[in-house]
Amino acid sequence: MTDDTAKNRLEWTMAKGDLCREVLSLGFPKEFGDLLAKELGSPRAIGRMAAYLRSARPRSVEMIVDEMLAIAAEAQTWRERKESREAQASYTAYLYERRMRAEEDE
Repeated sequence: MTDDTAKNRLEWTMAKGDLCREVLSLGFPKEFGDLLAKELGSPRAIGRMAAYLRSARPRSVEMIVDEMLAIAAEAQTWRERKESREAQASYTAYLYERRMRAEEDE
């Protein structure tokens, strides 16, 4: 296992542990925290969820799930925007190279 993989796994595990502690402090089962972490996926999103639980102290599963869905949707939007920017950058580089070759051929 590479150092980056181990670091990422450790970061994810720590974020998940923090989230599960917050879920338990609200009186919900640890398995609910595990499920939330799995659905959120990234340590950053999991951390946002734990921060929400600490500050809002929601009393219902519905409120928690609603926030989890909002965080997950924002994360997905961010990923899509990042992919779009990368694709646009690749396309711009392709056009630039093509233009440079055309100018060299003249």
